[in-house]
Amino acid sequence: MQYKFKEDQTLKQIKKYIDETYRSHYAQDKYQATDIIIDQGLGEGFALGNIIKYVIRFGKKDGKSKNDLMKIVHYAIIALFVLEQEEKVGQRLER
Repeated sequence: MQYKFKEDQTLKQIKKYIDETYRSHYAQDKYQATDIIIDQGLGEGFALGNIIKYVIRFGKKDGKSKNDLMKIVHYAIIALFVLEQEEKVGQRLER
């Protein structure tokens, strides 16, 4: 499939960025801070709050930083994960 906005290439770059975050010192422990935040039921607000933070920061702190945009996408992926987890719990409760 040919994508008009090179989404396939951008998705590869996002995967590479996320892979690098997992190799960073923040991800070396058994649990990341994000795991604990999600377990406490605060994952949606945390992820959406970070999206807002990086949207507001874009173009200011480090100029138009590609990494800020990558962080926005990464936190959006985390928000999707949290939503999926909540939907699974809701489905189990309905049974």
